[in-house]
Amino acid sequence: MADLDVGDLAPQFDLPRDGGGSLSLAALLGRPVVLYFYPQDDTTGCTNEAIGFSQLKPEFEKAGAIVIGLSPDSVKKHDKFKAKYDLTVDLAADEERKVIEAYHLWVEKKLYGRRYMGVERATFLIGSDGRIARIWRNVRVKGHAEAVLEAVRTL
Repeated sequence: MADLDVGDLAPQFDLPRDGGGSLSLAALLGRPVVLYFYPQDDTTGCTNEAIGFSQLKPEFEKAGAIVIGLSPDSVKKHDKFKAKYDLTVDLAADEERKVIEAYHLWVEKKLYGRRYMGVERATFLIGSDGRIARIWRNVRVKGHAEAVLEAVRTL
């Protein structure tokens, strides 16, 4: 399967979300979507990333974009994560990893010589037309939310 690229139609999703209900890419057509994938709630890097996007949420909204964090964690875990850190971004639960796999982000990882499968930290900026406008792979958290905001502003 070929990786997704800029200009491709973003794979559709309809997933349960924090606080109940669902998040669907089709329902968001007409506005930019920042879809960031992260491995797990309540870990250092994932927490810092979610806090970074939450702090800039008003700026993303001013630019017309919605920010969605997506991981294989359950809605219940997302609810606890949001409450613990006072997060304001929307979180989607992909427990079956169907969307993660559609975006080609279920990958082999290596930590301290141990190999395992996990979610690659990545962000997709999806334009109002449903096409991928920008991709960040193997994201380093520091400064990432700011870089994504700048890209949103240039759409």
